[in-house]
Amino acid sequence: MISKEIIQQLAEERMNELNNGLYIVDLSISSSNVIHLELDKLKGGVTVDDCVSVSRNIEHNLDREKEDFELHVSSAGLDKPLRHINQYVKNIGRNLNVVLKSGIKLEGEIIKVMDEKVILESKTLKKLDPKKRKELVTEYHELPFNDVKEAKIIVSFK
Repeated sequence: MISKEIIQQLAEERMNELNNGLYIVDLSISSSNVIHLELDKLKGGVTVDDCVSVSRNIEHNLDREKEDFELHVSSAGLDKPLRHINQYVKNIGRNLNVVLKSGIKLEGEIIKVMDEKVILESKTLKKLDPKKRKELVTEYHELPFNDVKEAKIIVSFK
């Protein structure tokens, strides 16, 4: 079986050469040597050329005579949950749906990302006084990454 370390090293080698903010979001290798590598970029989107370049570097440095493999290099899709701290940083200012390990669901704008947590700002209409109308209330949620079960960007076409 091909080792994850070798694939990661070959991918990072090319990403460093490209020097365009690419990073690995997810890397998995099945027992039958099917390699799935997901990439993202600090700014902007991952291009087809980025994927091809990383893919070629991996393919050209592995020997198919020793071990046969199947390689899939792709960008992290908008429909997939965030899995890397850089994805949170890249999306500061965008809205996020979060499900905590406790089952609590939150929605809010990413306003700050730190080493161990993300801070969301949510605005909701709440009735603060039974005799008055609902008011817009702003709340801040500090969410440690360890408590987050799933976080997805809310795609908006406004």
